[in-house]
Amino acid sequence: MAGAVFPFAAIVGQDDMKLAMLVAAVDLGIGGVLVFGDRGTGKSTTVRALAALLPPMKVVEGCRYQCDPAAPDRWCAECRTAGKGRTAMAPVPVVDMPLGATEDRVVGALDLERALAGSKVFEPGLLARANRGFLYIDEVNLLEDHLVDLLLDVAASGENVVEREGLSIRHPARFVLIGSGNPEEGELRPQLLDRFGLSVDVRTPGDLPTRIDVIRRRDSFDRDPDAFAATWRKAQDRIRRSIVSARSHLPSVVVPDAALERAARLCMALGTDGLRGELTLIRAARAVAALDGDAAVGDAQLRRVAPMVLGHRLRRNPLDEAVASTRVTRAVEELFGP
Repeated sequence: MAGAVFPFAAIVGQDDMKLAMLVAAVDLGIGGVLVFGDRGTGKSTTVRALAALLPPMKVVEGCRYQCDPAAPDRWCAECRTAGKGRTAMAPVPVVDMPLGATEDRVVGALDLERALAGSKVFEPGLLARANRGFLYIDEVNLLEDHLVDLLLDVAASGENVVEREGLSIRHPARFVLIGSGNPEEGELRPQLLDRFGLSVDVRTPGDLPTRIDVIRRRDSFDRDPDAFAATWRKAQDRIRRSIVSARSHLPSVVVPDAALERAARLCMALGTDGLRGELTLIRAARAVAALDGDAAVGDAQLRRVAPMVLGHRLRRNPLDEAVASTRVTRAVEELFGP
């Protein structure tokens, strides 16, 4: 990413949003994060700050899709043809998907310059650039329907398939989908909403000290980004180490039967459709336990992630005007105790 990035550790407040981002970074298969709320509350800043915080990843050198050297079963056709090559280190990609992006720009298309010269060469799109990284869509609730359908297909398969102009290309496209938007501007299609593992609401800080702290830090960063980043380097390193440690610790975190029963009872009490709620709840709680260095998932982890996992999966209840997160918190207190 070009230019200085505001440090993740320096973001004031917005604890739920930051936790959701960290959980998604620890378990990349959790389904991404949806952030809804007021403009100017740090949604875009937090996404870019997290990506800049993550350690570089190993890639097959020269691969246009950042293939993982350790996962040959997920290699693109070019890497499979060439066989195991040299590896290199690359930053975790963060790709912005503009609302007005054409389908060709998203999925990729024929390289016109080379086509005029008589050769058919595929020009990778945004999905290729985002592989093994983050695909960020601001105002995701305003995304055109045909692009929503496309994203749903790719999210389900982890692969982008392009067949046009005599080309037949398939390449890996596994990414953490981050969406943000303002709910006043429109709702998200239910099919896409369900694909997000976590959803959080953010609000403009309502207390004076927090607002002053936000302004002070942002002003310091704008005046001298390098000096500001140096001030937060140790805190950044601590978070980076915790992510790396949590990723290695994640497979060993135990999920007792008691935690499974708690998750199932909570989802039953809330009337969530299907079993994706329970599965995501357990995965998110396991990631939090890994971040905390705990050996097993317990009530504490389930409590922390339940609102962000289940809030967007609830059916509307015309007899209950409470916001979804409040309904989840209420159900958690009834099941787990205050």
